[in-house]
This record gives sequence, C-alpha cells and structure tokens, in this order.
Amino acid sequence: MPRIIESLAEISQGYDALFCDLWGCVHDGVRPFPAAIEALRAFRAQGGAVVLMTNAPRLRASVARHLDKMGLPTDTWDTIASSGDSARAAMFQGVVGQKVFFMGEGHDRSFFDPMHLIDDPVEIEVVPLDEAEGIVCCGPFDPHADPAVLRPELLYAKTKGMKLLCANPDIVVDRGDTREWCAGAIARLYTEMGGVSLYFGKPHPPIYDLGRRRLAELGKPVEASRILAVGDGIHTDIQGAQGEDIDSLFITGGLAAAETRTDTQPDPEALEAFVTREMITPTYAMGFLR
Repeated sequence: MPRIIESLAEISQGYDALFCDLWGCVHDGVRPFPAAIEALRAFRAQGGAVVLMTNAPRLRASVARHLDKMGLPTDTWDTIASSGDSARAAMFQGVVGQKVFFMGEGHDRSFFDPMHLIDDPVEIEVVPLDEAEGIVCCGPFDPHADPAVLRPELLYAKTKGMKLLCANPDIVVDRGDTREWCAGAIARLYTEMGGVSLYFGKPHPPIYDLGRRRLAELGKPVEASRILAVGDGIHTDIQGAQGEDIDSLFITGGLAAAETRTDTQPDPEALEAFVTREMITPTYAMGFLR
C-alpha cells in the first residue's frame, strides 16, 4: 500500500530531482493546475531540479512552446525530456527504415524536423503506405475515433513485415473533460495483431536515459535514489519508475480518479484495491499535485 501524502513538501527533502509527468499532473490539456505550479516552484526553491518528462510525441522545443501558450510559468521547470525526442533519435538512426508511413495529426509533422544530435542521420522520407518500409506513429488521424478503424492499414503493414515506431506509449489522455486516444493504443492494437511495435516513452528505458542526460546538461547529475517520478499513469509513470528503481508519487486524480474514488484525496481502500489489481505499487500517492 503506498503512503498517502497531503503535499509534495512532506517528502521533497528526500529528493534532488523530479521526473514529472505533465498531462493529468501539471495541466489538464487546456490549462495548468495552480496548486501544481506552486508545488513545483517550491521544489525548485529548495534547490531541486524539475525534469518535465512527457510522452508527448513532439520535440522538446515544441513542448515548451505549447506549455508557454497554455500559461505554465517557466519558473516551474528546468528542462524537458519528451517521448518524441527519444523516438526521433531512433528514427533518424533508421530503426524503421528510410521510407516511412506517417500516422498522426498535422501538428505532429514537426517530428520530422532535423535532429542535429545524431551523427550521420538517415534521410527520412514520408511516403504512402504501399511504398513504406515502416510506420512512424505519433497518434491516430482522429483522436476521438476508435483505433480499430486503422485495422486495414495495420493489417497491410503486418503482412509486409513493417515495424511501427510508437512516439507516445500513452493509451489515452483527458483533454479537459474529453478523453482522446494516443499512439500507444495503435501500437497495442498492432502488437495484438502480430505486428512489431517499438516504444520510446514511459515506461520504457530510453526516455529515462534522456531524462538523466538532461540533468547532466544542467550540471546536476542525480543518483537514482534521489529522483522522484511523479505521474498519473499506473502503467506508464509508475511502472516506468519501478523499472528504473526510482521512487514514485502516484497522482490519483488523473486517469485513475474513478478507480481510486479520488475527490481531493484517494479513498484508501479503493487505492489499495487498484494497485493490487494492477500489481504495481507506487511509493506515495496523493489526489492532485500540490
């Protein structure tokens, strides 16, 4: 059973860095949460570093611009590690070939912008499916449509032996009060159909390696025992933290609000039943980041 806490300040002295999820923890897809803003500011004021670790399938700079437009103050964070950058690095190393079929929305096209950190990058060409060597998936074409509508394309890709690069392992997110499908739902379906999906965001190791590199860029290398992962995804944020042997703070008022019967705080019995069923136990839990 995780320890239920009232505020980040209760435990913050035990950590030098946060790997902090965005959607469901810091904002709701529309606007930032005021209490989360103050919690992150307080953590940085005591000398801690905040790495915003997101499964967004976009470049770090693109994520920063989006957060600025949303109104998240820049004094709440130090750096960003995105699933998009982890996946882009792999793409430009040719893990799904040179000619790729793209799945996603128009705003995800920046995924193909040059990445100068890679030596001798592969020249990626976006082509129709019948000309492709692999798939780059930043999400569904329509985030409100059941991923099953993509079965014909996925079946064709599977018969051709294509690998699918998943730029965002999240299954769903809540944009305000509306739930949307993510790239992880398509990758899961492709795997169930017998295809090969490659993951780079939480809970998979590449994004955590990137997070540590981001800390090193700041001149703040941090031991694993001094990092706290914060997130509302039990199978992304919390499972990923366990895999990296770092402590975790589960924000129950996000994706698991109903299962944990969270109003301002999770119901202890519901929380225990949930983590037991999922077989993933965070170190700490609280309703909302504050």
